[in-house]
Amino acid sequence: MSSSGALLEPHQIVDRELSWLDFNTRVLELAEDESLPLLERVRFLSIFSSNLDDFFMIRAASVKLKVESGATYTNAAGFPPSELLDEIFTRANSLVERQSRCLHELIIPRLSLENIHIVHWDELTEVEREHLNQIFHEQIFPVLTPLAVDPSHPFPYISGLSLSLAVIVKHPDTAEEFFARVKVPNVISRFISTHAVHKTRFIPLEDIIAAHLDELFPGMLIEDYYSFRLTRNEDLDIEEEDIENILETMEQELLRRKFGPPVRLEVDVDIKNELLERLISELEITHRDVVKYRGPLDLTGLNVIADLDRPDLRYPPHRSQMPPGLQSSEDLEPDEFFNLIRNSEVLLHHPYESFTSSVVRFIETAAIDPKVLAIKQTLYRTSGDSPIMEALIEAAQAGKQVLAVVEIRARFDELANVRWARKLEEAGVHVVYGLMGLKTHAKLSLVVRQEADGLRRYCHVGTGNYNPRTARLYEDLGILSSDPVLCNDLSRLFNQLSGFVSDIEFKRLIVAPKSLRSSLLEKIEREIKNAEANLPARIRFKLNSLLDEHFVAALYRASQAGVRVEIFVRGICAIKPGMPLLSKNVTVRSFLGRFLEHSRIYHFHNAGEDEYWIGSADLMNRNLDRRIETLIRVDQPEHKNSISGLLDLYGNDQVKHWEMDNDGAWRRKTHSENGEPFIDIQERLIEVVRGRSK
Repeated sequence: MSSSGALLEPHQIVDRELSWLDFNTRVLELAEDESLPLLERVRFLSIFSSNLDDFFMIRAASVKLKVESGATYTNAAGFPPSELLDEIFTRANSLVERQSRCLHELIIPRLSLENIHIVHWDELTEVEREHLNQIFHEQIFPVLTPLAVDPSHPFPYISGLSLSLAVIVKHPDTAEEFFARVKVPNVISRFISTHAVHKTRFIPLEDIIAAHLDELFPGMLIEDYYSFRLTRNEDLDIEEEDIENILETMEQELLRRKFGPPVRLEVDVDIKNELLERLISELEITHRDVVKYRGPLDLTGLNVIADLDRPDLRYPPHRSQMPPGLQSSEDLEPDEFFNLIRNSEVLLHHPYESFTSSVVRFIETAAIDPKVLAIKQTLYRTSGDSPIMEALIEAAQAGKQVLAVVEIRARFDELANVRWARKLEEAGVHVVYGLMGLKTHAKLSLVVRQEADGLRRYCHVGTGNYNPRTARLYEDLGILSSDPVLCNDLSRLFNQLSGFVSDIEFKRLIVAPKSLRSSLLEKIEREIKNAEANLPARIRFKLNSLLDEHFVAALYRASQAGVRVEIFVRGICAIKPGMPLLSKNVTVRSFLGRFLEHSRIYHFHNAGEDEYWIGSADLMNRNLDRRIETLIRVDQPEHKNSISGLLDLYGNDQVKHWEMDNDGAWRRKTHSENGEPFIDIQERLIEVVRGRSK
């Protein structure tokens, strides 16, 4: 395709970082959508802010480092680092301005109509001021540390994502002005209720602090103050080949991360230029790194409002249903529970079907079952109060052999996983950290049980993390099974993760980094050959990200051969659909809603012998080459039908979705040409599962 030797020409691929910003734009569109419940729109504003923080801490920070190192080479999409960074900030500035307009022009007026208000100090009643004065003196003032800047007090260190007030004070006698910084404490709610009982009016925490600056600087005149917020590079840099103890190294690296270089400075739109220039100079950043918008800054704290007890302004409540095949498992003895899995594989679809009643129950039952001899588990992300972790500890303390493959490099969960690793080790769990140089991202559980006819193994393979909290919010698939072939695959894989095994062949699993890339590419080539032989050919992928250039190129070849290619992607997508002579048979859709679409499905028509694979891997370089990932082949005919029906629903033209144009732009489709509203796919699945359980 490319005369330069590259797989693709720059115009044939969407840049990774810009595609991610497109994804977060779709999140912002949900906040702007007046058809959604009001408090859910507030939550999407918070999610948008949190997403953007993560993006700047990792992705934009990486590009900035390339610029500062003098790198000038262009990426696959044709951007040199400096040009890409300019484009990132241009788009990010536009997005935060749009976010601010959404808050002030769409959300706040609607909240006011529902008697929910975000107010400032000068809008408060005397009763409210008295209440907040008390809160300030009892809860806020004791944790504040005003930091002056003068010849004896250097400019203070500003931690990442910390909200601060830049304060100008004047000495009443000398008229000399000084700069001071007051950190807004993150241990206190970002928005504070103005009344002890009637919690419908909220004020930003920094407004309360600003109203009491004279108490922080007694005897000084408060000349001016503005909010600002700094983002730092918080990516981790660990060269595993050079370390002896990865756990201790990770603990040290987490401490170092707090001192990463600045990436972004957020400021009030009306900040005085002189003060801004001082911040730029002291923080050693450029004007390009500055993002100005109407406050309040840091809208991640809006969750306190989104969590208000107003069911009329939220999505209708959803209670996960018992999965088919486990319908009567709540009160079963261990023998009865495992017999259900032994008799028939169980396909799980969370959060429509209960994670607690299936996966958590699987591990908890194994922990207390005297017939269970061993439990093996991968752990990428989990909750702080995880019942799965407690079950593993209980099992180890009961004398069972318990292996936990803990990924302590799970981004932004590193500290939690380090703490769990220590706790598991103290309980007698065998804790390992996977293979050198590879993150363990696979979602696997294996139980070994002594039964009347000998040892039998049971397992769970999923697309999502073993996290009961996020399982209520993330859409994921999983399989509970006692298939000897599958369980043998898992046994061999766990042995590889904990020991020294170099070459393993799997029968029902595809495992990265050894074979996942080559296996999926071979299956794409098979569809191409089938199309060229005038046989039916079709590819459907549902995933979080599609970035790898080899797969983009392969899917373009498939389209050119006449293969129908349907991509359902949540986030980053590098492929461009509908390009003449290249991708006219490719369609790309995205789905966002009350649940985070997280499952990965790979469907190949295979000339009528349909193959369905589910698992943990997206089509990104890191998933294919630098992680332990697994895909499991779906074998049961009824499960194949279920997944086929699910993909059919994602491909239905009558469901709400975003569609990518051939120039990489996204268009949202919510209504038919005659104005009829499209179906919300997640609400439809709730209805289907609920109806099935009746």
